Amino acid sequence: MLEVDNVRAGYGAINVLWDVTLSVAKGQLTTIIGPNGAGKTTLLRAIMGLLPVNQGGIRYDGKLLSGTSTWDMLGLGMAMIPEGRMIFRDMTVEENLMMGAFPKQHRSGSRQNCEKAYAMFPRLKERRNQLAGTLSGGEAQMLAMARGLMSDPKLLIIDEPSLGLAPVVVDELFEILGRLKAEGRTLVLVEQNTQKAVAVADHVYLMQSGKVVLSQPAAEVSLERLHDLYFAR
Repeated sequence: MLEVDNVRAGYGAINVLWDVTLSVAKGQLTTIIGPNGAGKTTLLRAIMGLLPVNQGGIRYDGKLLSGTSTWDMLGLGMAMIPEGRMIFRDMTVEENLMMGAFPKQHRSGSRQNCEKAYAMFPRLKERRNQLAGTLSGGEAQMLAMARGLMSDPKLLIIDEPSLGLAPVVVDELFEILGRLKAEGRTLVLVEQNTQKAVAVADHVYLMQSGKVVLSQPAAEVSLERLHDLYFAR
């Protein structure tokens, strides 16, 4: 479904990604792990058109994404849940959800998708009229995930969902990721919790210093070897 081929990208004169190649199969959960500074978020930004690609190409459903604006990605069936939640703090929970279905082509199904979000995240339904800025960190992450699902994307990209959350909330979020995977959704998960990320994934990529240093089916991954590469031991 998603093909990244020999991509280089970065920020101005500073190149971060070096010949990155990976693929995301339809209906699978692909996880990208790596330490801080490995280039994971930079890769996601390049995929979503937030950064220009200086070399190589990115294809989605066979279509080259070069030149596609970020705001057009929803129309293609792609959505991203960014690191740090980035919810609208001065809007209610439900208003935040509706922003996820703002493009015209998604508005007709917004109420139905909102109810689906409430079914998956019951705590959000209890807080539907509450300002998003008053939510706990875990609730805010649930809201960010639910908002990303409001357009019913074919490909959902999730960046560091467990960052800064209590272990019990992390367990709950990964249980939800497992449910989304069981529904047949195509997911890309960037995560630093290696054990949980590998456990829920179909395929694992490890990035180090802007390069892919491991690509392996999750069932074949040795956590010991993965950690050796992760920490460059």
